[in-house]
Amino acid sequence: MAGHSKWANIQHRKGAQDAKRNKLFTKIAKEIQIAAKLGGGDVDSNPRLRSAIQLGKKNSMPAKNIDNAIKRGTGEIESEALAEINYEGYGPNGIAIFVETSTDNKNRTVSDVRSSFTKGGGQLGANGSFDWMFERKGLIKVAYEHYKVEDDLLELVMEAGGEDLKRDGDMYEIYTAYEDLFTVKDALEKLSVHIEEAELTRVPKDTTEITDVEEAVKVLKLLQRLDDCDDVMKVYSNFDCSDDVMEQAADKL
Repeated sequence: MAGHSKWANIQHRKGAQDAKRNKLFTKIAKEIQIAAKLGGGDVDSNPRLRSAIQLGKKNSMPAKNIDNAIKRGTGEIESEALAEINYEGYGPNGIAIFVETSTDNKNRTVSDVRSSFTKGGGQLGANGSFDWMFERKGLIKVAYEHYKVEDDLLELVMEAGGEDLKRDGDMYEIYTAYEDLFTVKDALEKLSVHIEEAELTRVPKDTTEITDVEEAVKVLKLLQRLDDCDDVMKVYSNFDCSDDVMEQAADKL
C-alpha cells in the first residue's frame, strides 16, 4: 500500500492523535456535520456518516458532541455553513498529494494549504490535477495476528464481497467499493472476522517509490504540515516506500 498508509499507522502507534485530541474532535465533528448535511442523519442509508460516527466513538468522542454535530448537519441546530473543498498539489520527488478540507472561510483555507505546500517543498496545483489518480474506496483493517495464513482471510473477504486484500506490516487492508464498505464489514463480522477499523478513503492508482530516508522525511514533514492545518480533514498521497525506510524516516521527524 502507498506510504501515506504506513505514515498513518505510525502516527497512530506513536499516539500523535491523542496529543491533539481537541483538534481531532473538531475535525471529526466537521466530518459528521458535512456527512449529515449531504446524506441525511440516518446512518443506515448514509455510509459516510456511519464512518464518521465510528471514528468519533473510536476516539472516545462524547456522544453529545456526535449528536450535536449530526443536528448541525441536518439543520436542527443552527451553525456556520461548511463547504467541502479539495486541493491537489505536488510534493518532493514529484509525488501527488490530495487534500480534503471542510471550511467556513475559503480564503483562509486556501492560504493555509498553499503556505503548507510551499514551506514543505511542494507546490499547490490546479484543481483536477490529481483527482483522477485517487479512487474512493472502503477500507477495512484486520490484525495480522488473527490470520497468519493470508489465503484464509482472502477466502472470507471474497465471500463477503470485498475487492482486494493486502498486507501492510501488522495489519491486513481489505478494500471494497465505496458504497459497499459497511455491507462487507457486516458480512465479515458475521463470519467472525475481528475488525480493527473501517473507513472511507482514497487509494492512488499509481505510486511513486522513495528509497532514500532523507527524501522520505521531507515527504512526511509536508504531509504532517498539511494535516496540521485546522481546516484539513484528510491528506492522501501516492508515495510509497519500504517499512524500513518509513520507520527510519519517522524516527527523524
